[in-house]
Amino acid sequence: MWLVRMAWKNLWRNSHRTLIAMASIFFAVLLSVVTNSLQDGVFDNLVKNVVSFYSGYIQVHRQGYWDERILDNTFGEDDSLEQHIRGGQNITAVAPRLESFALASSQELTKGCMVVGIDPESEDQITSLSSKIAQGKYLNDNDHDVLIGQGLAKRLNVQLGDTIVLLGQGYQGATAAGKYAIQGIVKFGSPELNDQALFLSLEEAQVLYGAEGRLTSYVLGLDNPLYLDETAAVVKSTLTADFEVMTWEEMMPEIIQHIQTDKGSMYIIQGVLYLLVALGILGTLLMMMVERKYEMGMLVAIGMKKTKLMQLMIMESVVTVLTGCAAGLLVSFPVVYWLHEYPIRISGKMGDVYEQFGFEPVYPGSTDPAIFVSQGLIVLMVGLLLSLYPVIRIARLDPVQAMKK
Repeated sequence: MWLVRMAWKNLWRNSHRTLIAMASIFFAVLLSVVTNSLQDGVFDNLVKNVVSFYSGYIQVHRQGYWDERILDNTFGEDDSLEQHIRGGQNITAVAPRLESFALASSQELTKGCMVVGIDPESEDQITSLSSKIAQGKYLNDNDHDVLIGQGLAKRLNVQLGDTIVLLGQGYQGATAAGKYAIQGIVKFGSPELNDQALFLSLEEAQVLYGAEGRLTSYVLGLDNPLYLDETAAVVKSTLTADFEVMTWEEMMPEIIQHIQTDKGSMYIIQGVLYLLVALGILGTLLMMMVERKYEMGMLVAIGMKKTKLMQLMIMESVVTVLTGCAAGLLVSFPVVYWLHEYPIRISGKMGDVYEQFGFEPVYPGSTDPAIFVSQGLIVLMVGLLLSLYPVIRIARLDPVQAMKK
């Protein structure tokens, strides 16, 4: 205990030097936490945008459907199954779908499209489809009209209120044909969806394809995406072997590869950041050793053991690093929360590019507690490791040379 008290008194004998040392640790923690918070926040926002395009976080299909997405691999609509899935923890919404392909025709123009039969209310809870309406209005359960992607409407040269004809292959080889008015035009950020997507009410799609009472998938919305794999595992364990449960990561591996590539480059930037942090702390320690060289030489000369002096210096370093880390973490909490609630917004042409592809032009902060813990520990370990430098200098200290001015 005497060692702590003496170390604390020694630190404040020169308050300017101590404050500079603590400030270097403080800003290192603050910069490290904010940088990682923004990085994770951008990736979380990317995932949220991608998932809200179309896929949802988790999908339930009949076994083998994802490898061969045809109507013969559908399963029977079952209210008890849907309620069973909906009752799982962390699941906020379940949207049934019937998906297939068809030729969409308007006068002399024809284009292949992806037809999606949806329950309008539950679909909107997961993908916010109603917010993507550029013209017209959203679907109701009993509507016999369609929503069409903006790009597909342009390719077919149709507008709101025009009629299109759908022709395709239905369930078990039946012919699927129907004529529908355009009730709304939706705009997606994804060019692929924008050029292909066409939405019908679920009942109307089942009639079109002769697949009454059948579904291709249940799409699940989650309360907390951090528990994605755990939720998928729980859902899978409660279903029979006739069904497959897939996360968005399994359905869209290219997004994961993109994130991993970006994270790889961020690791390099973080490495440079930690190097700068280490140099800043080391510079402060060098300054301290130069200023206290005479003092240490005199203490050893009058009989103080080097081991005691080493213990004192280690304690001073520990107190300095811990205080700086604690202050940095305390200040980083409100800063990260502010960035989470009021994210950095990108304006100008770069912001327009983000919006064209359906991404919010923002850099939000992530409030994941692991960021604060990991970055605080990293800077703490760097500081404690560098604090061994004064110990090594004391071990080699020559008191006579040290007291020479």
